Amino acid sequence: MILTVTLNPALDVTYTVDALVPHATHRVTAVRERAGGKGLNVAAVLHALGEPVLATGLLGGMTGAAVAARTAVPHSFTAIGGETRRTVTVVDRADATGLWEPGPAVTPDEWGAFQEHYAALVKDAEVVVLSGSLPRGLPADAYATLVGLARRYTCRSVLDSSGDALRIGAAAGPDVVKPNAAELNDIQTPLRAVVETHGPRGLIARTPEGSWRATPPEVVTGNPTGAGDACAAALARGLRDGTPWPELLADAVALAGAAVAAPVAGEIDINHYRATRERVHVQPHG
Repeated sequence: MILTVTLNPALDVTYTVDALVPHATHRVTAVRERAGGKGLNVAAVLHALGEPVLATGLLGGMTGAAVAARTAVPHSFTAIGGETRRTVTVVDRADATGLWEPGPAVTPDEWGAFQEHYAALVKDAEVVVLSGSLPRGLPADAYATLVGLARRYTCRSVLDSSGDALRIGAAAGPDVVKPNAAELNDIQTPLRAVVETHGPRGLIARTPEGSWRATPPEVVTGNPTGAGDACAAALARGLRDGTPWPELLADAVALAGAAVAAPVAGEIDINHYRATRERVHVQPHG
């Protein structure tokens, strides 16, 4: 089983417009609401692929109840007193624009309760994906703590965050860290394996077994919001299965492209995934 952790989940609201014009009024052609946050997107992709997955994290208030109601994957959240945030994505024919609320303040007691809950869940997991931002109130070493708990129970870990949460979490030694190029510059600690994402240009992986660059067969247009989360889903599945790195990276690039081709983060275009999976170009790097 793969466990995903979303400490700062959201109710994702996606508006579709013909063209986004600053300071203008827009007619919205479609509105979608779904459970969001990076870890929940990872869980949704894994669930769509038929993989056993469990989502956990922190939820509170009426928005938190709405997120739970819209979470289609098996889940086990810890309740908090603060109100879960919302995110708004405006998608037009060219790209997507995101507006992210900051999220609730989590108390020390709530954080302690989650750690106990997480420890009970991670015992039965083979891989845990720790992804997304930290809500207010959590210490900067929150992910480092969860990486350490996972190692205690021989559960491998994938870390995908930013800022201090990524930098300090990476120092705790997760099995795979997934930063973008700018985020990687902030990490000073040697890493076990790093998968550096370059958006539509693919990714570069540096691992104990070697280094590779993986590039998609063509650029995909659409909504890139959940592409990194689909990549993390592929990394978790490959880590669980012991998939050789070149094959794993091809899968990650194809799944990321399939996420861009889907209308909403957390979804994938399965036909696009199948059509591109064998055409991803992977070659040694460096």
